[in-house]
Amino acid sequence: QVQLVESGGGLVQAGGSLRLSCAASGRTFGSYAMGWFRQAPGKEREFVATINWNNIISYTDSVKGRFAISRDNAKNTVYLQMNSLKPEDTAVYYCAADSAHGWFASSRMDDYDYWGQGTQVTVSS
Repeated sequence: QVQLVESGGGLVQAGGSLRLSCAASGRTFGSYAMGWFRQAPGKEREFVATINWNNIISYTDSVKGRFAISRDNAKNTVYLQMNSLKPEDTAVYYCAADSAHGWFASSRMDDYDYWGQGTQVTVSS
């Protein structure tokens, strides 16, 4: 069983930055692919970024050039650095772990078997 705990959300003005962290339990974190997803009010949860065990990275188009995903296997933590934030980035951000396909940086929610509780990011205009 893997537990994921997100932190770092908050309220920020448009153009500002936040760094989200996701701390994972377990001794095999380095073998997982890790992803960030978000869900805005009234919308479906959507893919944001993913990083596989070998640091292969993928982003959704709307955050390319503004967000950066990274991982520190020694700390069992994955990060999402968010710069140049826009009001449309407002959402609950979820961290997820894909323990079965660590070699694959998937954008599909169904491929992730562990999820955090989410952290709220609000960007004011």
